Amino acid sequence: MFGECHAHIAMDGVDYARAMARHANAPDEAHIRACFEAYRSLGIDFIRDGGDAYGVSEAAARIAPEYGIDYRTPIFAIHKKGHYGSIVGRAFSDMREYAALVDEAAARGADFIKIMTTGIMDFNEFGRITHADLAADEVREMAHIAHEQGLAVMSHTNGKQAVLDALEAGVDSIEHGNYIDAECIAALAESRTCLVPTATVVRNLMGRGLFDEDVLARIWEASRNVIAMALDSSCLIAIGSDAGAVGVLHGQGTLDERACFADSVADKERLDARLQEGEAFIRATFTRASPRG
Repeated sequence: MFGECHAHIAMDGVDYARAMARHANAPDEAHIRACFEAYRSLGIDFIRDGGDAYGVSEAAARIAPEYGIDYRTPIFAIHKKGHYGSIVGRAFSDMREYAALVDEAAARGADFIKIMTTGIMDFNEFGRITHADLAADEVREMAHIAHEQGLAVMSHTNGKQAVLDALEAGVDSIEHGNYIDAECIAALAESRTCLVPTATVVRNLMGRGLFDEDVLARIWEASRNVIAMALDSSCLIAIGSDAGAVGVLHGQGTLDERACFADSVADKERLDARLQEGEAFIRATFTRASPRG
């Protein structure tokens, strides 16, 4: 069974506001345990979290060994003030503040650093990304600071130029990577950066009546094309469903993401081998050299 390379244990896959209210005073341990039980029941023993602003993934890291789960977390994601990211983490105004947040995450047991370099897709307007991209030099410095601490960088990034900038900065994984093209895939193939497309988010939104269905269908088709190009190239690619996002349930989301990959490629014989290669890279790269204190 494949692991889950992009989850948010704080969220419940149903209602973000309700989930966050559950953790308002302290991380809800019952929720964390229910999520881990869902993963364990499906034979999923590896989870890489994307962080949160409530200390939930930090608490989850202490609980995970009870379920035989290898759980990795950035503790919180880091975004620039005025840009997208408050939904999952903490903000900085300048590089001094960013470096302080990296230090704090490391002190609290972060296995890696997660940065937010762009917004998310506008599900009602094809091709549009909410919020402005960070400047390429900022992304480069953010990756450098994290790497100087010996921590890998998970980069929430959408859009062609933003992905190229993140790759140039040397991030270790690209999360989502929507609206990229063959040039980006070629750059990924030349790097040692893993793509985690989280395609099931859009697929699971279809038919719910929440967004423009034509736009969702176009985004899903674009995601399928990216997966197909990635698997036709030599770039690293791994399963991460964004579990916890609306419509993406913990445990089941991992299976749904695997189905997205299977629906996107003709040559299914090599599919699992390629996904195992990508997951092996994630497991080996997004980890601390020293044990969690």
